[in-house]
Amino acid sequence: MSRRVLAGALAVLGCLSLTTPASAAPEYVLPSLKPDLVVYYDFEHPLPGNPAKEQDQGFSGTTLDLVNGGAEMRAAGGAHPASANHLTTRQVAPDTAGNDDWKAGVYSPTGVPSMRAFNAVRQTTVMGWFRMSAHNPAPNSGTPAPGDFYNAVGLAGVLSGTSDGHGVRALLELIQVDGELRVVALGRRLDSGASQTFAAQQDWRSILPPDEWVFLAATFDFGTGEMALYRNGRPLPGFYVTPGDPWELGGPGPHVSSPTDPRGIKIGGSFPQDTREANPCDCGFDSLMFLDRAVTRWEVLAQYHRAVRE
Repeated sequence: MSRRVLAGALAVLGCLSLTTPASAAPEYVLPSLKPDLVVYYDFEHPLPGNPAKEQDQGFSGTTLDLVNGGAEMRAAGGAHPASANHLTTRQVAPDTAGNDDWKAGVYSPTGVPSMRAFNAVRQTTVMGWFRMSAHNPAPNSGTPAPGDFYNAVGLAGVLSGTSDGHGVRALLELIQVDGELRVVALGRRLDSGASQTFAAQQDWRSILPPDEWVFLAATFDFGTGEMALYRNGRPLPGFYVTPGDPWELGGPGPHVSSPTDPRGIKIGGSFPQDTREANPCDCGFDSLMFLDRAVTRWEVLAQYHRAVRE
């Protein structure tokens, strides 16, 4: 049985929820992406009877939790002409070490079976539309110092198979590199191994200007060690942060990720199970895609133009 068939069967059986995708991926998704579109959230499909959850339009049927803000997080106005709604996330109480930040995600301590396409996967892509406010990064609510800010801003990523809600297999994020905040792709091939970061050279404020929708993509090839970043369909020049071989590609292949189901997805901050606050994002999100292959640079450009011209 193929992993796509297995993932769909598990969703039907209710391993994560009793729902299946409401429809196929919308027509403005590039046709070549649809067979590999494991998870896709356009924030147009609240779960019937529970608008604090969002239905997946990818093939896995992985229902998303809108954490703390619930249905209020689904806001009117989309990132592109074909979109009517988007997701909003934000820090709620910067002076309190609580668990009230608005974020979204999926979490299971035993792994999410519907996301099995990312189990022993060779390649991955995370992409979508992002809108940053001028209030990022956020004050660190876990420390008493009023001038202490988080060193990262969470965008969207797939958790690793042993994640506590923070550790990832593939992630788009803003994080400090040598003391400077940068847009990065951060990947971890092995659950017990080190991560590699590919950081954009360009200043993050010019990549994500305040209150402007931007289409970002990050690709990860666990077989070759290659990573890439894109903005509005165009490659972002960047550099690898960790020297050596953090993904342990020196031995015999083929090289794939750990053979474990991811523990979920995080969007707009870490710990989607809501046990802790970290790296909140005062942001908007739209048309988030998680694929089980590295899309080509031409597909990234074509998907960007397909969305903006609808």
